[in-house]
Amino acid sequence: MSLALAARIARRDLRGGLRGFWVLLVCLALGVAAIAAVGSVRAAIQAGLTEQGAALLGGDAEVSLTYRFADEAERDWLEDRAATVSEIVDFRSMAVVGQGDAAERALTQVKGVDAAWPLVGQVVLDPPMPLAEALGPTPGGLPGGVMAPLLADRLGLAVGDVFRLGVQDFVLTARLQVEPDAGAAGFGFGPRTLVLRSALEDSQLLGAGTLFDSRYRLMLAPGADPDALRDDWRAAFPDSGARWRDSRRGAPGIDNFVDRIGAFLVLVGLTGLAVGGVGVSAAVRAHLARKTQVIAVLKTLGASGRTIFQVYLLQVGAVTLMGVALGLVLGALVPLALAPMLSARLPVPAVFAPYPGPLAEAALYGILTAAIFTLWPLARTRQIRAATLFRDAGGIGAGWPQARFLAVIGLAAALLVGSAAWFSGLWALTLGVAGGVILAFGVLVAAAGLVRRAARAGGRSRLMQGRPALRLALSAIGGPRDEALSVILSLGLGLTVLAAVGQVSSNLNQAIRTELPDRAPTYFFLDIQPDQLDGFLTRLRDDPLVDDVATAPMLRGIITGLKDRPAREVAPDHWVLRGDRGITYAASPPPGTRITQGEWWPEDYAGPPLASFSDEIATEIGLQIGDTITVNILGRDITATIANLREVDFSDAGIGFVMALDPGAMQGAPHTHIATVHADPAAEAPILRDLGSRYPNVTAVPVREVIDRAAEALSGIAAATAWAAGATLLTGFVVLIGAAAAGERARVHEAAVLKTLGASRARILASFALRSALLGAAAGGVALIGGGLAGWAVSVLVMEVPFRFDLVSALMIVVGGVLATLLAGLGFAWRPLAARPARVLRAQD
Repeated sequence: MSLALAARIARRDLRGGLRGFWVLLVCLALGVAAIAAVGSVRAAIQAGLTEQGAALLGGDAEVSLTYRFADEAERDWLEDRAATVSEIVDFRSMAVVGQGDAAERALTQVKGVDAAWPLVGQVVLDPPMPLAEALGPTPGGLPGGVMAPLLADRLGLAVGDVFRLGVQDFVLTARLQVEPDAGAAGFGFGPRTLVLRSALEDSQLLGAGTLFDSRYRLMLAPGADPDALRDDWRAAFPDSGARWRDSRRGAPGIDNFVDRIGAFLVLVGLTGLAVGGVGVSAAVRAHLARKTQVIAVLKTLGASGRTIFQVYLLQVGAVTLMGVALGLVLGALVPLALAPMLSARLPVPAVFAPYPGPLAEAALYGILTAAIFTLWPLARTRQIRAATLFRDAGGIGAGWPQARFLAVIGLAAALLVGSAAWFSGLWALTLGVAGGVILAFGVLVAAAGLVRRAARAGGRSRLMQGRPALRLALSAIGGPRDEALSVILSLGLGLTVLAAVGQVSSNLNQAIRTELPDRAPTYFFLDIQPDQLDGFLTRLRDDPLVDDVATAPMLRGIITGLKDRPAREVAPDHWVLRGDRGITYAASPPPGTRITQGEWWPEDYAGPPLASFSDEIATEIGLQIGDTITVNILGRDITATIANLREVDFSDAGIGFVMALDPGAMQGAPHTHIATVHADPAAEAPILRDLGSRYPNVTAVPVREVIDRAAEALSGIAAATAWAAGATLLTGFVVLIGAAAAGERARVHEAAVLKTLGASRARILASFALRSALLGAAAGGVALIGGGLAGWAVSVLVMEVPFRFDLVSALMIVVGGVLATLLAGLGFAWRPLAARPARVLRAQD
């Protein structure tokens, strides 16, 4: 009976419209829309990856081998079980045009294919022609090849020109416009060159120990089980070191990246929803304050506290559902409206459609956030007494709600954090973000209190004599109203996130573009054959412009076992177990090695295999001295005992190996050497020319180009985070406008009193403007401190790069805070300025 009565009263009360709830509606709609839109785009990409999995992978399944091709038994096994098999080889090399000093060189990612490629999808060439014609023999007898337009332009090649890979000449027959399985290739060091696998036989690029991956794409019979096929392979060839993928996850690297970035942006969106929660709470408090007399009348007529609570809970619940529904509609429609633009910009296929999962997740977050921020003021309606009707009291009372309401609020907060962690799969990051938001709110509330105290003291200072507008502004900020709290809470969190992103981005770019190149080598040379090493070193060490040369033998292997158990059981998600890793051997510790535990083996050691391992990674996956580690190299499992742990520093882009073995463990294994070269810029071109001419199989990686590509990728992530933070700031601006609108009545009365005392409109306007500017500056200053500290923590403790405070970014944050509060404050200043004092003051009687 009580609930039915409450519903009838709530419905009748809402007939007057939603004028007091627009901030609640907008804040919830914006927050839910941002999360729903991010989730919808992520779901669209994942659907595209699933739907186009076979096209992205280039087949129903793929078997990858490192450093070698499948032997006859393995190839027969694949052909017996697949309808079609296509063999591909993928590696990096130098594309060369011309001879001698006039030669031009550029790094390229080479793909050698057979006649069956592509099994799925179509290659698009310019000019259009069949792939067999483009890669087959040309009229001059040389094999054909196609290149990505970027690489052809870089080398100045036109169709019909000759280029060289290793010692093999090719004729450029077309430009590669679309490579159907490009998504399966992962990160490449250069643009693509496509040739026939058979044309590489005499190139000297696929010799023993050189770095290449062979891939076998399979088209399976309908109904074939890829998992069963993989298990059968592993049973038949347990030491092959092969990696399996199938079309269900044709591009797992892209899939994981999209999933993690999407989850991270959803968490940033939750921060915006938390800021919106401040506006939601303020809107509910303002609505209940206007209804204080109504609540007192209802209690006078016999309504219980429970009924009153239910009335306004139903009202707020109805408006919450409207705001969430509006946000879901926006979150579903915006990605659909932007689908053509997003599809053109995304490097992977995406299927844009309304997806129930992301929408349900966003709705859950919106409802839980509304519950957290509205239950507190709603619970305090029970404290309003009927006597309020006769005492001209305002507001909804002070104090804490009853314990049961606090328990429900705590449960809703736990559900919100737990749901975010569950959906994202990033428990540590989610808990960190939640803790950061709570800490940020606490700091912002404390900062608002300090600002009010400082303003109160400043307003009473003798320095304010002769400055009435400033004194009025400071006195208003330090007064009994919560204007400072509203402004700093609404803007502070969004500005803090933007400030942190700005500082991290600035310092990371500074480290990547300035400091890292100063420490990083000029070139990274790969695939140096053992019989080429002496001549290679002689050329470099005789050059006075070369500062330093470092070399190391290298093989690549897959870590398959840890502690005599399958590696995936010990550390299932660690990056060191994904794919193959570079491995070296050494009789003595390389120069600069710092051993943290254990001892290096003797130079003449000839016992069972021993390993040196990264101490940081060993700690992460639980390894210690004496544990075993199994690595598969060229199809052979080598189990070594960890003899020592050492520091491994990758920050200078130099030679660093997670794992090193004693020389005896690698005896007889074909391998090549790698080298890093630090040289004066004037020596770069001669080094590349001389070594490229003398050793055409050696690949030179210009480190600066790789650094620029990394910087570009990180800039994209920073931009996406900044956009997400911008949504938080927009929500904060809405909250700020709501606070300004709620305070308009008080400013009307204030302006009337000041006019009665002789203040001009210009002075009152100056006071309002100064008040807004000071509060904006305070919000910007608080955000600057918080964002600077967060930027320092991420830069130094997470990214491990030096921190330098970016003054330009900081000033933009403060200016942004000032402008936001000025716009919101002055937008609601005209009615107070236009109000007539007599009419306003008579209405107070």
